[in-house]
Amino acid sequence: MTLELSRADRARLGGEGGPGVARAMRILVAAAEAMGATRLLDITRAHLDGCLYHGRASLDFVERLVAEGARVLVPTTLNVGSLDLLHPELVRLDPATAEAARRLMDAYVALGARPTWTCAPYLLEDRPALGEQVAWAESNAIVFANSVLGARTERYGDFLDACCAVTGRAPAVGLHTDEGRRARLLVRVRGVPEPLARSTAGLAALGHLLGRAAGHEVPVVDGLPTALGEDGLKALGAAAASSGAVGLVHVVGSTPEAPSVEAALGGRPPLRELSIGPAELRRARDELSTAGDGRIGAVSLGTPHASERELDRILELARHVGSLAVPCFVNTGRSTLARLEADGRAGALRSAGITVVTDTCTYVTPILQGIEQPVMTDSAKWAWYAPGNLGVRVVFGTTEECLRSAAAGRAWRDEALWGTA
Repeated sequence: MTLELSRADRARLGGEGGPGVARAMRILVAAAEAMGATRLLDITRAHLDGCLYHGRASLDFVERLVAEGARVLVPTTLNVGSLDLLHPELVRLDPATAEAARRLMDAYVALGARPTWTCAPYLLEDRPALGEQVAWAESNAIVFANSVLGARTERYGDFLDACCAVTGRAPAVGLHTDEGRRARLLVRVRGVPEPLARSTAGLAALGHLLGRAAGHEVPVVDGLPTALGEDGLKALGAAAASSGAVGLVHVVGSTPEAPSVEAALGGRPPLRELSIGPAELRRARDELSTAGDGRIGAVSLGTPHASERELDRILELARHVGSLAVPCFVNTGRSTLARLEADGRAGALRSAGITVVTDTCTYVTPILQGIEQPVMTDSAKWAWYAPGNLGVRVVFGTTEECLRSAAAGRAWRDEALWGTA
């Protein structure tokens, strides 16, 4: 198959728009050919993941584009960086790395992107609509855009996402297409009590199992309560995108392209089926925990970035459990925090002992240092990555379990919720 380019594509390749645009176009064309695309399509917006500092190459790439005159062609938001620019005292990077990290974040702003610094761009006021073609990076943002919003994006990563933003184009393959969005794995959830099935931790545990089973396939989940909230779907998708390469999950009765199993499958039989019950969810919870139910050294919440609803719930729980015996951190976007600062809820969180982190996340930036005991989290994504990134042991549980554990200084479990009482 041959990649057919439009006249505008060829003009950009030939230097119209400047050397930075030509460079981005060359990279995009090479990637599209490798992906088997026969054409490119227009995108309406982008979300870039490359502003987290991983070394000199990440900085050189974007600074070269900026120096060559490239600018984003579509509205573009930015993922987390390596610094909390609102609370710089929290980050414990060495000065040279911190300087490079700041240069990287500045360079993406110079490229014309909005300094949103969030892994949850879907929590911003302006977000993609059903069927809208976008180029989003950051695994949880991708799966949320595709699944919950019904927008269309492939799994873009560092550098290619920026090339899409600069050219306004993306390969017309995979999750951008009707066929690529058709479910092939049918997951039947059976016998799970509704309180567990609706809890974010229960849905995260399910997502963890989905990712491991699906790999890069598109699953459809049947048997969950209908009209699940966005926070629960966020937890499910983020977990599936961490333990696997899932970019789209259809949930019957909750996501826009899955009014029925048959609709999600496109009228065809599934290639595989999987059944999940309470025992499997408990095993997933335990698999996400690398430490036992003993003493803990800290709690980390809000990965992906906490929504306003989640922050209200954390504040309610913190007030209920009383003084905290260990440090408790919550990651959120600066736009969400601004709303809480305006009405006093941010101050109330801090008074309750919660440290708010913005612009970054505690599993990618050295904030939780000097903590020798395990860290408890309500995020399957945090639990999946933190042991390798930070070298910490993890206890996974619900938000309530985390806050009650923070007050007790040791892991507390609601065994009745998980069916082990």
